[in-house]
Amino acid sequence: MSELKEALKEQIIQQLNLEDFEPGDIKDNDLLFGNEGLALDSIDALEIIVLLEKEYGIKISDPKQGKEIMTSIQTLADFIESNK
Repeated sequence: MSELKEALKEQIIQQLNLEDFEPGDIKDNDLLFGNEGLALDSIDALEIIVLLEKEYGIKISDPKQGKEIMTSIQTLADFIESNK
């Protein structure tokens, strides 16, 4: 699972053009959205949804579910693992 989390960090940094971040800067339980953690926005959420669909074949159609899934790198990795 740690390989998946590292891959997610690298993919998110690349997909969202987070030039100021390295994978080591992002902790597994850092919040992705809101005023803490990475402080991503709704446009970034759409980019992550595209990333999940393209890289892992996972579609998120329920906005409430998406909010829970995209809380942190850990929750993303857990969701990917449970939906392989």
